[in-house]
Amino acid sequence: MAALPRYLQQTHLVARFQRCCGLYLSWDAGAKHQHHRASINGDTPAAGTWPGPAQPNGSGSQRKPSGRDHTPRYIVKNYVLYCLFRFAAALGQEIFYITFLPFTYWNIDPYVARRLINVWMVVMYIGQASKDLLKWPRPASPPVVKLETRVDTEYGMPSTHAMAATAISFTFLLATMHRYKYSLEMGLMVAFFLSTLVSLSRIYTGMHTVLDVICGALAAALIIAMTYPFWDITDYLLLTSPFCPLFFMVVPFLMGYNYPKLDHYSPTRADTTTILGVAAGTNIGDWLNYQSGRIYEPIGSPPFVIPPVTIDLLVLILVRFLLGMCVLIFTRQVVKSLSLELLCLWHKVSVKDTEARHSLEIEVPYKFVTYSAIGFSATVVVPLICKSVGL
Repeated sequence: MAALPRYLQQTHLVARFQRCCGLYLSWDAGAKHQHHRASINGDTPAAGTWPGPAQPNGSGSQRKPSGRDHTPRYIVKNYVLYCLFRFAAALGQEIFYITFLPFTYWNIDPYVARRLINVWMVVMYIGQASKDLLKWPRPASPPVVKLETRVDTEYGMPSTHAMAATAISFTFLLATMHRYKYSLEMGLMVAFFLSTLVSLSRIYTGMHTVLDVICGALAAALIIAMTYPFWDITDYLLLTSPFCPLFFMVVPFLMGYNYPKLDHYSPTRADTTTILGVAAGTNIGDWLNYQSGRIYEPIGSPPFVIPPVTIDLLVLILVRFLLGMCVLIFTRQVVKSLSLELLCLWHKVSVKDTEARHSLEIEVPYKFVTYSAIGFSATVVVPLICKSVGL
């Protein structure tokens, strides 16, 4: 048992899973010979080199090797799994949750959305901070195919994609299973399928080891189990306490500002601050709605009956969502530009100076303010606009 974690952390398991799914590493002629020993079991295909996925049969014109270009390339032999796992990996990105959570608030139930947002915030902060404290590396390439580059500077343990997918899927299930009438068995199957699919996508894309993914999913499950008994009382306090706005203006900001420091730049701090800002803005907005008597939850006593899906309902949902996203995009552009301008003016640096924008004193405040404004707009401004236009 003591050797099991070390075994699950091995890179060759990731490469083997990729090959089982039809994803192979391919190098140009100059690099292929140099890295021949790195190929697993000697079965890395010697097909043409491509700047992206090759055709399944290797057809098409091959790129001529330059002799100096040692960029790894990959060959896809199963495009069904390739598309499925790339889609699943996109479901674990912060941008998906920043659109899915407002969608839940506008079109499903603010009661459910509040629980999703707060669990997501706790899970992601613990996961992101753990990465930068443990500093375990991601799988090496070769032999692994790396399908993503943005997060390659981040550390690997635990997989926050697996944490977020598990947390969102099962929080949604727990928040709705006694509130709406539907098959619990079907809900369990969907939650398990989605969390498993996103978790496996992190191995397929070469971003995490098997151990990273397992630990991420288990950590999220543990956090849900520990916090679930307190969801209702926490929700009540956040809606009724006069200290709620002050708490969410100060505590999440300090959590972002005191995020674990690294000796190199990584997007983890910015992503974590984004999540903290969204949670702060939405909780302040929810508190203001409750204090003002603007309740957008279903009327009556649960369990509620899910309305039949009709064309009119789908059109209403789509229009409401598009209108809301337009407001959020506008809010982001305005607040981001203003906050960046003011912060850069205060610190006497250029807005176009990327290195300065990545500094702690600028990145954390502008990210927090921008996404707090987005969260506030999603819970206060968008519902008011929708109500005023009859949506």
